[in-house]
Amino acid sequence: MTAITNHLPTAELQALDAAHHMHPFTTGDELAAKGARVITRAKGVYLTDSDGNEILDAMAGLWCVNLGYGRPEMGAVAARQMNELPYYNTFFQTTHVPGIALAAELAELAPGTLNHVFFAGSGSEANDTNLRMVRTYWAEKGQPEKSHVISRKNAYHGSSMGSGSLGGMTAIHSQGGLPIPGIHHIGQPDWWAEGGDMTPEAFGLARAQELEAKIEELGAENVAAFIGEPVQGAGGVIIPPASYWPEIQRICRKHDVLLIADEVICGFGRTGNWFGSETMGIEPDIMTIAKGLSSGYAPIGGSIVSDEIAAVINATEFNHGYTYSGHPVCAAVALENLRIMREENMLDHIRNVAQPALTEALTALGTHPLVGGVNQSGMMASLPLTPHKESRASFAGNAGDVGYMCREHCFANNLVMRHVGDRMIISPPLVITPEEIDIFATRAKIALDATYKDLKAKDMLKAAS
Repeated sequence: MTAITNHLPTAELQALDAAHHMHPFTTGDELAAKGARVITRAKGVYLTDSDGNEILDAMAGLWCVNLGYGRPEMGAVAARQMNELPYYNTFFQTTHVPGIALAAELAELAPGTLNHVFFAGSGSEANDTNLRMVRTYWAEKGQPEKSHVISRKNAYHGSSMGSGSLGGMTAIHSQGGLPIPGIHHIGQPDWWAEGGDMTPEAFGLARAQELEAKIEELGAENVAAFIGEPVQGAGGVIIPPASYWPEIQRICRKHDVLLIADEVICGFGRTGNWFGSETMGIEPDIMTIAKGLSSGYAPIGGSIVSDEIAAVINATEFNHGYTYSGHPVCAAVALENLRIMREENMLDHIRNVAQPALTEALTALGTHPLVGGVNQSGMMASLPLTPHKESRASFAGNAGDVGYMCREHCFANNLVMRHVGDRMIISPPLVITPEEIDIFATRAKIALDATYKDLKAKDMLKAAS
């Protein structure tokens, strides 16, 4: 273990945290009793906690630290921008150089006619922007009734009132009166859990055609947009069958419904291309961005918008925005992030080095008796846990108990591997090396073995009836 200086003992830090800090998506009383893990520094793909443990972060923070931790160039750019122009807003007919440069860079990177950027501070804010923007777009075109938005069950688009409504997670909808009116949800393209005896191709078409059925139910004249993640991240790394997205695209075009691709997780190299839309062959009208835009070094998000939508929105006063829209320090950090990705040929590293190594490691883990398969797209993947591989059965008992057990064994073994229900989720920094992937795989197997042993001891290797 490495000696850590300049902070209080861990127990005192945990007590202060419990006394004053409210954590996201957490039962505060349970965490207070257990004590939060205190992270004090990070470098590359490793975190260091207040006790000196080095932890391999196979989740890149929250899907975002694509460049890895501790890049000095990022800190230098932030410091320079803070000294030059630490803040100014983009209201009141003003702008600044970092915001101009970042918008132009994103327009160059984004596919098709996505040439305009409305900045936000996060993906949640950007999806709130999208909701208001598509409704304003249709109203300005003389169709104000075209205001309904269709999303998917178990989708994640943020946790604010608007973005949480766009998402389809029941836990979020159960608090705060969500979803707000005008938001609808169809089935997710999760063949592994919900496909039954259908082929993936048939299941993908069937789930896509739920969109057409919902549009026809609501009336195409009332539907503004469909929103979806190219690959559902927080829902469990759900990779749609190949038949799914082409059919979604066809249905949207047929019924004159805007297509919003939520690229918050999938964007900036995560799937092996700049954007998940390119990986899945989608031509969206709006893309939501955040996370990998700055590799998590500064909070920034945005909506990349087509020429057609921008032309309509720009012809009126769009009464929407945020104090920190296009914050100059965040924009400068994002620009540096994109520069590094390009100069270090990050996409080549992903496609030719990291992704093949991760595929090999996951294939080996897929032979474990607890693992029902491997779902992978580029540098994001999931390992669904099951008591019976052939039937893809879920466990008897509470969904997520087994995944949580495995996650705890991962943490005890200095590995961050998240669980979503009973799926183990992997989304490491894109800079991870084959040697580091080997370390990940070794620690993941130890955690799986320990989980399997626990399940056998507790007689929990039973399928739900």
